[in-house]
Amino acid sequence: MSNLVSVPKNGSLANTNSNANFPTLSNLLDDIFNRDLPSVFNSNFNTGITLPKVNIKETADAFIVEMAVPGLKKSDFQINLDNQVLSISTQTKEENEQKGENYTRREFGYSSFKRTFNLPESVNDEKINATYLEGILSILLPKKDEAKQKPARSIEIT
Repeated sequence: MSNLVSVPKNGSLANTNSNANFPTLSNLLDDIFNRDLPSVFNSNFNTGITLPKVNIKETADAFIVEMAVPGLKKSDFQINLDNQVLSISTQTKEENEQKGENYTRREFGYSSFKRTFNLPESVNDEKINATYLEGILSILLPKKDEAKQKPARSIEIT
């Protein structure tokens, strides 16, 4: 079997081997360097937990922040508002100890995150509420009455 390599006019190497079952070294390197590297840097190396993703929706009456954080309890969260900055954080600790005849094995795990958001002036901070259901933390940020969208209306010409 011959290993032919064609060199296009742009100077890059192209593999003409059509056997797709065996990845080439360049394909492996491309896979490594084209991954989502920021998620690697945000990960907690003890547990593999990454910074949770957040969806923010705006309706006529409110903003809704949804965060996927399965495996936690609502008592694990701290939600604070300070000077129009909303912060959501959690810190959990897990300890596991197994004792055998000739050994004691102890494992400790810690995970935490903190996300902060600058709230617009249109949010009524007195009526913010949060719920946690089936791994989704939802925070309702109602708008002030003057910031709510008003319905469309017709204007008569006089």
